[in-house]
Amino acid sequence: MPSAVVAIPADTRELDGYVWHASPFQYAAAAFKAADAIPLIVPALGRDLSGYTEIDAILDRVDGVMISGARSNVGPELYGEQPTEQNGPYDPDRDATSLPLIRRTIERGIPLLAICRGIQELNVALGGTLKTEIHETQGNLDHRRPEHDDPDVRFGIRQQIAVERDSCLFSILEDDEAQVNSLHRQAIGRLAPGLTVEARTADGVIEAVSVDGAKAFAVGVQWHPEYWAQSDPASYKLLRAFGDAAREYARKNRGD
Repeated sequence: MPSAVVAIPADTRELDGYVWHASPFQYAAAAFKAADAIPLIVPALGRDLSGYTEIDAILDRVDGVMISGARSNVGPELYGEQPTEQNGPYDPDRDATSLPLIRRTIERGIPLLAICRGIQELNVALGGTLKTEIHETQGNLDHRRPEHDDPDVRFGIRQQIAVERDSCLFSILEDDEAQVNSLHRQAIGRLAPGLTVEARTADGVIEAVSVDGAKAFAVGVQWHPEYWAQSDPASYKLLRAFGDAAREYARKNRGD
């Protein structure tokens, strides 16, 4: 099988007087070690990448797209709400890069895996909304990460999800429940047209979706499979399925 290349849109960060385009190490490592694909970080050039010509130039060179999590939230104006200081921080250049990239990836039938912020971007890109500070809603669990110096504790696997039995996720995990490391303070509100819910937590929060009628693998998850990609079986299975889809796309479109 040919080696697959997976695009990961970057976040923007200000450091030492420069604007940096970066992605957390865990995502690139998971793409390389679990999905068995070569990660390619795409700079968040925002409006400069808003046209299909520029996006297609990127997608012509890759076999899959992974949308990573981030500290920033999707800009609320993109789904009809007003930005607030409490809901931030925001990264408009990432939004302007990843949302059109998601739409075009789906249109072209390129495998897509959207993680944490990524599932929220996927929902907004296709016309859905988000709800924030979900821990303040009566009856909801506290999905936020615990305050701890040890990242292994912050990203600990502690939440159970119920997986729809006829879903893509069920076929990957081969189980109708799983333990995941979900840590977030906002989630999908109104589900976008063209998305199907694949898993929820006990309080009804959507933890996984798939794209209806997708030409290739197209799944979004609210949790962080990248963090325990090599030690947690469910995380590895998900990333491996994405990598398999990327390699199959490469085989069909690039040859051996």
